[in-house]
Amino acid sequence: MDLVTNLLLGLNTAVTPLNLLYALFGCMLGTAIGVLPGIGPVATIAMLLPATFSLDPTAALIMLAGIYYGAQYGGSTTAILVNLPGEVASVVTCIDGYKMAQKGRAGAALSAAAIGSFFAGSVATLFIAAAAPLLAEVAFKFGPAEYFALMVLGLLGAVVLANGSLLKAIGMIVLGLLIGMIGTDVNSGAERFTFGIPELADGLNFVGLGMGLFAFSETILNLEKHHSERRIFTGQVGSLLMNKHEFRDAAPAMLRGTLLGSLLGVLPGGGALLASFASYTLEKKIARNPSEFGEGAIQGVAGPESANNAGAQTSFIPLLTLGLPSNAVMAMMIGAMTLHNIQPGPQVMTSNPSLFWGLIVSMWVGNVMLLVLNLPMIGIWIRLLSIPYRFLYPAILVFCCIGAYTINTNVFDVWVTAIFGIAGYAFVKLGCEPAPLALGFILGPLMEENLRRALLLSQGDPSIFFTRPLSATLLAIAAILVLLVLLPGIKKKREEVFVEEE
Repeated sequence: MDLVTNLLLGLNTAVTPLNLLYALFGCMLGTAIGVLPGIGPVATIAMLLPATFSLDPTAALIMLAGIYYGAQYGGSTTAILVNLPGEVASVVTCIDGYKMAQKGRAGAALSAAAIGSFFAGSVATLFIAAAAPLLAEVAFKFGPAEYFALMVLGLLGAVVLANGSLLKAIGMIVLGLLIGMIGTDVNSGAERFTFGIPELADGLNFVGLGMGLFAFSETILNLEKHHSERRIFTGQVGSLLMNKHEFRDAAPAMLRGTLLGSLLGVLPGGGALLASFASYTLEKKIARNPSEFGEGAIQGVAGPESANNAGAQTSFIPLLTLGLPSNAVMAMMIGAMTLHNIQPGPQVMTSNPSLFWGLIVSMWVGNVMLLVLNLPMIGIWIRLLSIPYRFLYPAILVFCCIGAYTINTNVFDVWVTAIFGIAGYAFVKLGCEPAPLALGFILGPLMEENLRRALLLSQGDPSIFFTRPLSATLLAIAAILVLLVLLPGIKKKREEVFVEEE
């Protein structure tokens, strides 16, 4: 009964005219940036963080969440029609979705993707609503040692699930932790890593770092690409209705993808991406005729699309219940919450229940909006592909600079954004993923705070992390995770999973 009461409270918050407007704006913008390859939800949310400063916190988070799961919808459109994934999680959709489009069944593929995404999003929302209070209740029993161990597990999970070299991912995490230490030590009042620069006394601004690493660097990378890489759909979409045979194959795949994505989305690092790959592998293994895959099997569209949308939404669970960002987008969401003086974690549910439940219910509202918007507006989304990038990139860079400046009305923040933009570009060129750095930067100060508090309580005895059952269990899981991924067989499988991105 409590669940129903909470959902009614959330519905009351989510359906206010202002929140509906921002949900609609977020969903439409998310779909648009999902369609446009190379921009992505992380860069967009990074750009919009300064703009949310003047908004109501609930409206701001609803809009940013809409951008995230809207991008999952939009990414499938270009993946199916022009074999160009607008979002990384839509890479798998290209395999069979584009083949269906070539056979004149683009409408059926788009319909399977949209319906699967809506079903997965709706189920994942209920999963969040049911699981979040239980996890939050457990989180209230956490002490400093448990929180430190949890963050260690989260960071190591992000390393394991990051594509590319494990050593490089660990290096990015460590670099993020070190950058997070810049500023004044709260306990001693001593300045650390400021090099005598007064603007660094309060530490680096996450908005500048986020916009630089993701928005600036993505823009520079896209400028390298030739305009011929941008494709335009010239065929016919065809009927949006699936035939009886297609629906019979797609429906079970949607269900399996939803369950798989709901579980894997909670994992740190890239749950939605991993879920789409895992779903495709599962569908191919259990199919009556595996040879259909790669030639236009509708299960290869319905399953992964359901999985990545379910995973995108359940990735909010660690953020809302534990204050732990599971990926770069969730790190941006924490940045938005801190801008509004909201401490992420289980206390949000008790201190601001209308925001907590309003955000959860808005996910379902957003999924309804996306289902209604996506299929009728396919023509508009495809026309976005014809926009020359020379018109897009100046607007992105100017918006980033204005956003960075308005946070503290300080030109120094613009320089920070530009420096991290160049650094982000260099990281990608060196094969280093920037997302672990952002997670390390967000979690670093919290880890340090909980480490110090735990050692203070134990009078400097580090065994506190191993004598407390929950803390010891979390650290043991983290150690097992690292050992497992170093095994030759698993290491090879891990490389195969992420080969599509490299």
